[in-house]
Amino acid sequence: MQIDYHDVSLTFETDATVFSPHGLDRGTAAMLDAAQLNNGSRILDLGCGFGFVATFLAKTLPDSALTAVDVDPDAVRLTQQNAAANGVRVRALVSDGWGQLNGQTFDAVLSNPPYHTDFKVAKGFIEGAHQHLTDFGKLYMVTKRRTWYENKIRSVFGFVQVTERDGYFVFYAEKRPHKRVAKPNKHGLSKKLARKEAKQHQHANR
Repeated sequence: MQIDYHDVSLTFETDATVFSPHGLDRGTAAMLDAAQLNNGSRILDLGCGFGFVATFLAKTLPDSALTAVDVDPDAVRLTQQNAAANGVRVRALVSDGWGQLNGQTFDAVLSNPPYHTDFKVAKGFIEGAHQHLTDFGKLYMVTKRRTWYENKIRSVFGFVQVTERDGYFVFYAEKRPHKRVAKPNKHGLSKKLARKEAKQHQHANR
């Protein structure tokens, strides 16, 4: 099967057991249209299906490191075959969500989660994304539902931007580093200021 997207022509093998076996689904296309990614990034395709996202990004961002995971071994096998057939490198792993990605971090995570089931999988995807993204790393997620995803992503990341495209909602969030604020002491001063005042007091009493 040939898929033409954004002036890029790629060839894929699929089967009936994976998501969107007849081609690029509109939700994934909407997510990719919204995504702003830098070449040279470490990017994760979370729930990769037959591997379109990872293969397309490896082709268009050739200096990036692409990882693709899926709970379905057939999806991972197809992703590996499709990446090789299109002349790109994608590291594909069988993983139930983040299970095989402990300790690994990414600059961007893209996911079209199974939103027709309960929210357990999506909850794990979102919470895990925050843990596995680098500071200022980006999450892009697409679903046909809005309210729960918008609230959940905001509660985890503190920020979410929602764009409606072609009947789908694309969610964008960024992992923002926490600023460390000096805790005031019992006198209401930060530790640094308290030390400074103590030194001044010592000098004044000499």
